[in-house]
Amino acid sequence: MTYCVGLLLNAGVVMLSDTRTNAGIDNISTYKKMYVFEDPGERAIVMLTAGSLSVTQTVMAKLRHRMEDPDASPDQCVMKAPSMLAAAEIVGKTLNEVSVSIGGLMGSMNQSASATILLAGQRRGGQMRLFLVYPEGNFIEATADTPFLQIGEHKYGKPILDRVVTPETTLEDGRKAALLSMDSTLRSNLSVGMPLDLAVIPRDQHLVGYCERIEPGDPNFSAMSDAWSEALKNSFVNLPEWRIQDEDQP
Repeated sequence: MTYCVGLLLNAGVVMLSDTRTNAGIDNISTYKKMYVFEDPGERAIVMLTAGSLSVTQTVMAKLRHRMEDPDASPDQCVMKAPSMLAAAEIVGKTLNEVSVSIGGLMGSMNQSASATILLAGQRRGGQMRLFLVYPEGNFIEATADTPFLQIGEHKYGKPILDRVVTPETTLEDGRKAALLSMDSTLRSNLSVGMPLDLAVIPRDQHLVGYCERIEPGDPNFSAMSDAWSEALKNSFVNLPEWRIQDEDQP
């Protein structure tokens, strides 16, 4: 399993992923699920992957191959695509092709293989956008009403995002919200694990402004997690008492 989250803010995009893969309790490994592509000053794209490792790695290998092919056309290569929408269509088509191919092989063994991808970025002269691409090749887009998208084990990390993230959230606060969302997931689901990969794309800069790997025991992440736990405990203790109405009282 995995957990990945992307925030689409007025100030830019925040992308965060874990690195754990789980093929059984005795087969837990670490694999990078964040892929960063940039031509500084022209475009920056970050993708996060969740699901079957065979599907996601094949998709990324195909996308990279087209990036390295000087003859690849703009409708084949995300780094030549005329818009982020066109890039999402390329990723969706590739994901669908790979899912169908590998799914057919896995189906003969009564196994399934599927994956989803978060795609975010901006090209010069275009809008910053964030998409969630499904294995069928279709996708949805983050909006002002829903400024974040999640894939993988998302239910534990969603409540804090619902409460605090809006388009007006700053990049620093967005980074903090994403990390606390991940912290909640780490505490509640053992199939999600560190290290974490974090990337930030500031709006209209067309480059990845910040990229970091957060290792287990990172002092800053640990301090933030401890402070959040303490804040929750204090808030819980200070909540007003819930008075139960006595049935005999009017």
